Amino acid sequence: MAAIVGSPPGTPATTPTTEQAPTMYGTNLFAVDDLEISQTINGHNLNSKTVLVLPSEEEYEFLLSALKRRLEEGETLYTVGVGDGDAKGLADDEFEASVATLRSLAISCNADCNLLAKKTVSGGSLAEFLIRKKAESEDFIEVRVAVVGNVDAGKSTLLGVLTHGELDNGRGVARLKLFRHKHEMESGRTSSVGNDILGFDSAGLVVNKPDTHAGHLDWKKICEDSAKVITFIDLAGHERYLKTTVFGMTGHMPDFCMLIVGANAGIIGMCKEHLGLALALNVPVFVVVTKIDMCPPNILQETLKLLQRILKSPGCRKIPVMVQNTDDVVVMATNFSSERVCPIFQISNVSGENLDLLKMFLNLLSARMSFDEKEPAEFQIDDTYSVPGVGTVVSGTTLKGIINLNDTLLLGPDALGHFQPIVIKSIHRKRMPVKYVRGGQTASFSLKKVKRSQIRKGMVMVSSTITPQACWEFEADILILHHPTTISTRYQAMVHCGSIRQTATIVHMSMDCLRTGDKAAVKFHFIKNPEFLRVDQRLVFREGRTKAVGNITKLYHHQPGATLQQHRCKVSKNRGEGPGPLQKDGDGAENGETSSSGARLRPENEPQKPSKRNRGGRHRGNRSKENLLHKPIASLGAVSYVKLPSSGVSLAPSVDSG
Repeated sequence: MAAIVGSPPGTPATTPTTEQAPTMYGTNLFAVDDLEISQTINGHNLNSKTVLVLPSEEEYEFLLSALKRRLEEGETLYTVGVGDGDAKGLADDEFEASVATLRSLAISCNADCNLLAKKTVSGGSLAEFLIRKKAESEDFIEVRVAVVGNVDAGKSTLLGVLTHGELDNGRGVARLKLFRHKHEMESGRTSSVGNDILGFDSAGLVVNKPDTHAGHLDWKKICEDSAKVITFIDLAGHERYLKTTVFGMTGHMPDFCMLIVGANAGIIGMCKEHLGLALALNVPVFVVVTKIDMCPPNILQETLKLLQRILKSPGCRKIPVMVQNTDDVVVMATNFSSERVCPIFQISNVSGENLDLLKMFLNLLSARMSFDEKEPAEFQIDDTYSVPGVGTVVSGTTLKGIINLNDTLLLGPDALGHFQPIVIKSIHRKRMPVKYVRGGQTASFSLKKVKRSQIRKGMVMVSSTITPQACWEFEADILILHHPTTISTRYQAMVHCGSIRQTATIVHMSMDCLRTGDKAAVKFHFIKNPEFLRVDQRLVFREGRTKAVGNITKLYHHQPGATLQQHRCKVSKNRGEGPGPLQKDGDGAENGETSSSGARLRPENEPQKPSKRNRGGRHRGNRSKENLLHKPIASLGAVSYVKLPSSGVSLAPSVDSG
């Protein structure tokens, strides 16, 4: 077992004793404490370490029902040789009998029982088993992992090696299979949000098999053969693409965050920014140090020391653990959702060193999002497409409930805050057609009778059984992480909340001004469109180097009967610019006039001045004869052009009498 960083040599990497931080996604799937059997049958304690040794028929049935409850989410960990009040370990004959009983229970549940780690203790043998249900044709466990880190740290290269099973040549050939745009291939830098998958079967083996000719992956076949699919969200590392990276962290709702650090470059550039973003969004982080094959040992040690110091700092409060063998992987995967431990892997994409440990860790990760089938369906849109022959397609994440084929949902809000009914024409998960999706799963929907121009990122599709309401304004408790000066009312910045990405103005604050480190209750107002929000939603407030995080505490629902014009009139009043269109102030001054208070009353929808091209061709002699014939007499210098009463189209000049 590896030693916990900062502990005396020889300290094993055991389970942290700190209290687990509650999350919005529920408890850890592998938290056996919540599922322990607390019953005695015929005087035999079912929490004993020998419970699996020759159980009676009644005990066997009870153990089978308990295992089925633990497999409701698809998989669980089971430890053989541990019980209440007993010394750890079993004798060889008892251990073999317990393993045979456990495998029999797994077969009865249509699951596979796989040995993860076995060790010898003072009382005998001890082993960890992964029990996972066998893959169904259209259903699999999905875990989303966001990949972040500084530019040139090796993010896309690592994903290319993991998903395609081929090592890199040291020049980035593995990443070329993942890029979506030509300029990404030329520069070698990711500029968009990429998605890649890694499938594991019920035995924990990788099922990704690239095409031997083109090297492409068949997502449909991978999903059909997989019991668990890891979705990698490849994000940009360059500072100019920070907006895209923030949208990927908030809109795609990752379960975990994989921070990539180049061993030769260390923690530089955007690495700290991405780490702080993951911590602000309460996403568990594990670190992968790449390029250890080309890095000198002294530079590698300096990078690891700096990384450990940052993770243990008051801002992070993590427990860094160096993962060196399979025992460490099992311990870290079991306790990772506690958000206190932070595993650190050291890998090489060229030599393949420690890649098997990283794959094993990914195989053991469990999804953090829980859902209730009885809740009304809710789906957030993070991208739109127009597919020839299919029509409008939207992709995103299912937040609640179940969405079936041909269901009628409410799509919105539009610019007026309204929701319109739409019908689901087809559903795809990872390019595989399915009949339904559940909460926590990503999917793509083909919609009937709706144009792509009517849909934008940040819209939602909700069940028709509820009455959704859009919001122009909301209140949130925010914490200013960094701002060079002060923030006051009427300050504008970009708000990221789920898949919503829109500029908002601060209307009111509980403090006069905000600086770095301040907390306050702030009321925001969206600039362009109303949005569908929920209380307790996490948001990121960003503008340049200004960053703030917070939670939504109160919503101000939009009035469905109010039009956009009426809303803008209200906004212009609040800004002190006078009433909007078609309104008068208290002194009777109309639009465009100046009231007695001295404020300029400018209409919001004043017609724009026509461009030179549309001004009737007054320049360069572009005025056509047709237009000239139907215009009234226009005095141009000393000659007036008039239309003759004859049927001809010739023009007769008349000399001005003046």
